[in-house]
Amino acid sequence: MQKIQEIINQVRKSVIGKDDVIEKTLMAMLAGGHILLEDVPGVGKTSMAIAFSQAMDLSYKRMQFTPDVMPSDVTGYTMYDRNSGKNVYIPGAAMCNLFLADEINRTSSKTQSALLEVMEEGSITVDGITRQVPQPYLVIATQNPIGSAGTQPLPESQMDRFMVRLSMGYPDKQSEMEMLRRRQPGSHGGRIQTVVTPQELREMQQEVESIFVSEPLYEYITDLASWTRMQPAIRLGLSPRGTLALFQMAKACAFFHGRDFLTPQDVQEVFPHVCIHRIWLDARAKVNGTGRRQIIRQALFQVAAPVLV
Repeated sequence: MQKIQEIINQVRKSVIGKDDVIEKTLMAMLAGGHILLEDVPGVGKTSMAIAFSQAMDLSYKRMQFTPDVMPSDVTGYTMYDRNSGKNVYIPGAAMCNLFLADEINRTSSKTQSALLEVMEEGSITVDGITRQVPQPYLVIATQNPIGSAGTQPLPESQMDRFMVRLSMGYPDKQSEMEMLRRRQPGSHGGRIQTVVTPQELREMQQEVESIFVSEPLYEYITDLASWTRMQPAIRLGLSPRGTLALFQMAKACAFFHGRDFLTPQDVQEVFPHVCIHRIWLDARAKVNGTGRRQIIRQALFQVAAPVLV
């Protein structure tokens, strides 16, 4: 679709040489999912989130998560208004279209869990009153690699609410040189232009929902999920929420490639990104040097893909 390519072209003005990450992030947005970006600081995670918000005209808020951030900073709070004699709701940072939770694993578990309801239900409950967040609603969270100074791992329940986990990595030489060139006055980088409105994004999300899925592909997706639950090296496999995430992400992949039907290749393309943060290995696998990516490759190799005619 022309609109999809235009969005990518605009984001490329800000993030250079990371087309695959840009594309997978856009797929997750089209699927209505949330994105977890795990990488070292300074590789462009925040820049990419801002670029997407500008290209799609989404109301955007960013919160730097630190140990002193409170849950009410995220969800908002009520305060007594002397003039009206009523409690007034003061919106938190999460009340927007696109919320960037920067370095989410540097804050407390209590603050991390403040995002659970809004990520799953699209609503925020404060003092017993539930308020809907604007639609479309997306969360992009960044986290530093586990083991970095001041970090603590996200609980499994929080990780499971992210549709995909992506990693940007360092740029190659040519991309980094181009980044420097664009810092020069008069460079051709240019400002990011708005390509679609929030309503148009919602319409594209609805088109993703209507992607045709044949019966063999329902079985293929279910078999992949079941495979992860039966391996002795895996302590915790793909949850039913993860199966739904794989289903939605695969349909978004088909839509991204301009098709109105799902293929096994769509499922295989997104499977690693949907599963990498949902598979938890047991101690024996770690001792033997078995990694999550190795397990994911085994799943795609051992679970037979259907042949569509």
